[in-house]
Amino acid sequence: MAKLLLGIDIGTSACKVAVFDENGAVLAQSNQPYKVYYPKPGWAEQDADEWWKAIVDGIRDCLSQDNVSPEDIAGIGVDGQSWSAIPVDREGHVLDRTPIWMDTRARDICEEVKAKVGEDEIFKVAGNDFLPSYSTPKLLWFKQEKPEVYKNTYKFLQSNSYIVYKLTGKLSQDLSQGYGLHFFNMETLSYDGALAEKLGLSVEQVPELYYCDQVVGEVTAEAQSLTGLKAGTPVVAGGLDAASGTLGAGVYKTGDTQEQGGQAGGMSICTDRALSHKKLILSAHVVRGKWLLQGGSVGGGGTLKWFKQEFGQNESFDDLTALAEKVPAGSEGVIFLPYMSGERSPIWDPDAKGVYYGLSFDKTKGHFIRATLEGVAYSLEHNLRTAYETGVTVDRMNAMGGAANSALWTQIKADVTGKTIQVPASDTASTLGAAILAGIGCGVFKDYDEAVRNTIEIKKVYEPDMKKHEIYKKYMEIYLELYEDLKGTFKK
Repeated sequence: MAKLLLGIDIGTSACKVAVFDENGAVLAQSNQPYKVYYPKPGWAEQDADEWWKAIVDGIRDCLSQDNVSPEDIAGIGVDGQSWSAIPVDREGHVLDRTPIWMDTRARDICEEVKAKVGEDEIFKVAGNDFLPSYSTPKLLWFKQEKPEVYKNTYKFLQSNSYIVYKLTGKLSQDLSQGYGLHFFNMETLSYDGALAEKLGLSVEQVPELYYCDQVVGEVTAEAQSLTGLKAGTPVVAGGLDAASGTLGAGVYKTGDTQEQGGQAGGMSICTDRALSHKKLILSAHVVRGKWLLQGGSVGGGGTLKWFKQEFGQNESFDDLTALAEKVPAGSEGVIFLPYMSGERSPIWDPDAKGVYYGLSFDKTKGHFIRATLEGVAYSLEHNLRTAYETGVTVDRMNAMGGAANSALWTQIKADVTGKTIQVPASDTASTLGAAILAGIGCGVFKDYDEAVRNTIEIKKVYEPDMKKHEIYKKYMEIYLELYEDLKGTFKK
């Protein structure tokens, strides 16, 4: 009997489902899209039941492959986007759409809470600033703006914990997603009931905590009938998509760093202690005993996807990057601020806007494209510079996400940051990370050393061109100045 592992990734635009063997080879995979709803300015919502429907379709698609049998799946892991607030009643019914990580509707609530409770007191426990993107302000928003939903909510769930519930009937809260709740103590990895009370909430509103590789339950008969999975298949708690992808990119030891090139951008630095910075994000890693100091930016691979959609509908991504390759480093002064839906770390400005600066009659489409790639690299460098303030060092990064498939974009990131970037063989890092968690929890792997050694291989290495790095250092300063000069205008 084969020991296969099923990984599920709940992304922003689609879910990904993949089946892996013990060596990390993909035997089957499926992507299923769903909607993001934008009912008001600053709002971004998704329907958790639409996630579940897409995942059911994705699992059925994978199980239809000749080389995959439900009986051979040893375990299931689920990772998902951060900072959900899914209200469910005692029967597990979803009571409303969840605001997702891009949602900033709770801005006023954040200011009120920080004035009342004190942002330093919150930060001391949570290791993260009290900002509208996180789960806690969204819980308070439901309490204030939708009291009937709030009253009827038994538990607020995260993206992966909702899917784990649909598979097993068991409620859970994994440690890596705990950082979205500001009454979760980032050092002790436990709930702080006293702070929850000061915030006007209760630890009873969230489920019991689980390690990310801990088995929560087994696939139920009902889930079997919907998905085709075998009833009794173990399901682990899973975790945060960025943390799962970090593991799937081979980053699990202290000092290792992941560079994220999905819809969003950013980086995750693996540490052996809760090392916080007010302008960055701190979460537990999905690997026990490790934490991640993260930078999470809005403008990642989604920026080029947007550009293609609006200005290159009949061109492939390779066509677009070929145009960018003809333009020298620095795009001859064209600079892009990739703040396409406000911006997260390190500026945390929901009013920030995307900007192309430095246009003139001699500039071409290639300049726009290269500036787009460079702007995302500048945002990565901005987060890294902020992280260095804590004393961490970064020697090299392992890249993940669709953007890692672009040789030009990855080289630009290496040149801008001055760091070596390694690209693992798998471009399914998040689902692989989820599958590894399942493999640990179900005994397919004895430890993370074995899991990473067996499943992850570096396929390409990009060394920085230090001459271009010096050019980019000059433009990086202009990039930083542009935001400082424009941030007052953005607020208008």
